[in-house]
Amino acid sequence: MPLTKTPLLAETVRKLVSRGAAASAHRILSKLHPADVAQVLVDLPGAYRLKTFRVVYQRDLALAAAAVGEMGVERAGTLLERLEPGAISSLLQELDPDDAAGFLSALPEEIREQVLRGMRAREASDVEDLLQYPEQTAGRIMNPKVFSITEDTTIGEAIRLLQASPDVEMVFYLYVVDRHETLVGVLSLRQLLQRRPDVAVSEVMVTDVLRVRTDMDQEEVAQLVASYNILAVPVVSHQGKLVGVVTVDDVIDVIKEEATEDMYRMAGLGTAESVFTAAPRSIRMRIPWLTLNLATAFLASWVVSLFEASIARFAILAVFMPMVPLLGGNAGNQTLTVMVRGIALGELSWKNSRKALLKELSVGAANGLLIGLLIAAFAWLWKGDPRIGLALALAMCGTMIVAAVVGTLMPLTLRWLKVDPALASSVFVTTATDVAGFLLFLGIGVQALTLL
Repeated sequence: MPLTKTPLLAETVRKLVSRGAAASAHRILSKLHPADVAQVLVDLPGAYRLKTFRVVYQRDLALAAAAVGEMGVERAGTLLERLEPGAISSLLQELDPDDAAGFLSALPEEIREQVLRGMRAREASDVEDLLQYPEQTAGRIMNPKVFSITEDTTIGEAIRLLQASPDVEMVFYLYVVDRHETLVGVLSLRQLLQRRPDVAVSEVMVTDVLRVRTDMDQEEVAQLVASYNILAVPVVSHQGKLVGVVTVDDVIDVIKEEATEDMYRMAGLGTAESVFTAAPRSIRMRIPWLTLNLATAFLASWVVSLFEASIARFAILAVFMPMVPLLGGNAGNQTLTVMVRGIALGELSWKNSRKALLKELSVGAANGLLIGLLIAAFAWLWKGDPRIGLALALAMCGTMIVAAVVGTLMPLTLRWLKVDPALASSVFVTTATDVAGFLLFLGIGVQALTLL
């Protein structure tokens, strides 16, 4: 179903629930894909979202659990917190262990223990095992239900074992282990189906297996899967034992999560904030960053204060003064966005930073020259004074170059200092372009107006 239709459907469901026609509402939702049910729930007003979810939960637990899984931790978190621990247990034990662990870790600790106690022993054990791994690692996002066979298994036996294991994670590849559960090989479903039943898998398998350890960062796992175009990657312990698998659907979730995190951090926002986060909470989350920006803004104001007498003498400087740091800041953020993305994708490091810097310098100088000439022409036509146009052109070129240098090197420097480049780079870039813009324009402008 196109997502554009879910708001209309949500309104229909809301009316049915408000009238007490729960059976009719469920009948509509039961015909939808879980992803569409999740979107309908998101489109509903807060009070009706919980009522509607209870309707689905009471009549079709599997659909309710699947919808929660499609909603994701951020959107489903507030919904789960309003349910009884027993209901949360029933839902989470229907999900894959890695998904259940993600939801459980987002719950308050006192509720988390109650939910675990309410789950079936096997599901609770799988989830607890995953929660022992640090957040945002391969161990936390892997599914422990991985299908494996031994080296001496024949192709025919492997097919029969696979048919008898309906609850394992999506089987894109068959992993081969030795008697110590150490990963020694892999073969694809295509290889499995194209060989004779009596052939041993050890004769078919690939021994050079791409694998990740449980402590590898989830972003690195996502980069690995994307780089090699594979559908799943096995996860091994420090001893090389096969303990789980990360599939492409998990990787997509990681990419979305990391992209959202970087975007929020570059704007100084917490990843826990969403469109409908309560206003008081949003205020608390945003005010620290704005306070930090205020502190850096005083530095730019101090630079302007150095030219206070000159601005009073040449009032025309005040008219054009905001233009240079504003455009320089935008240019710096463009460079910064490209660099942070390059670091996130593993494209940029100190080894190739010189090439990136030279490229950004050429781009910055060219853009500065072109924009500077446009501003100069505009200022000349508007005020009839070529000296202001000259000052604007030169200051713009210089500020764009500063933006290129700081926007390229600052993310790398912060990463070297073990600070998230997406979190702090924008403050330094904005401060550098503001200070450079004011200093260059006012300095050159005063000299031009005084001497020429």
